[in-house]
Amino acid sequence: MHTQTYPGVVTALAIVLLLTSPFLPVSAEDSFGVLIFSDDFERTESQEEKDEPGNEWTTSSDKTAGGRKQVDLREGAMHMHTAEGANHAVSTRHEFAFTDGTIGMRFRLDGEKDELRLNFADMSLKTVHAGHLFDAVIRLDKVSFEDKKTGFMNLEIRNARKNGTIDPEKLRELNQSKFASFPVTPKLALAEWHDLLVHVKGDEITVQLNGETAGSFRSEGIAHPTKGLLRLLVPGAAWVDDVKIWRKE
Repeated sequence: MHTQTYPGVVTALAIVLLLTSPFLPVSAEDSFGVLIFSDDFERTESQEEKDEPGNEWTTSSDKTAGGRKQVDLREGAMHMHTAEGANHAVSTRHEFAFTDGTIGMRFRLDGEKDELRLNFADMSLKTVHAGHLFDAVIRLDKVSFEDKKTGFMNLEIRNARKNGTIDPEKLRELNQSKFASFPVTPKLALAEWHDLLVHVKGDEITVQLNGETAGSFRSEGIAHPTKGLLRLLVPGAAWVDDVKIWRKE
């Protein structure tokens, strides 16, 4: 018996089966949670005298560099540098809100000693200096972490250090428990773009570079329930592009 086939029907049926299949591959980004912010920096500034990053980014240049331009949109990316004579590393900031989540971006470092510091903050927290919670610091040859909430940005600890009244044993314990550092081997290529993911889950923070885990750190300050501000701190110079923030919880 001859059976007639209908190519269009077969194709449509195959598509339906593929889309409804429980074995359909899920992208890594789908597991990060809800995308709550993204920026590809594909825009232009209206002038070249002052910082004008747009998309609700703010910067520290007025306070730390006398208003000189330290953040610039170039070639569809954001370039940050700390001006000579500035009293603090340039800070480029964006608000967000999650307990657990992921921050992703591409970045580029053009100097051997350059670094990109991701500072997580809660500006409503009054027991720490300037809302500092914790940092992930990316260099070409190293990834490091610091719990600032229960470490050196805690106001009691900070004031004791300033006054010289901190117990030496307490200082040693803090230096051992509130920091972690991991070598990047092989080191990242200079002046090339790299992929960065920073995952926060409970009391743990993990950095992935170019798809590979570079280091993880656990400390109580990371579990602070309200992360609300991302600061990109750059003491030298750095580029970023395709910034994304996902909220898992």
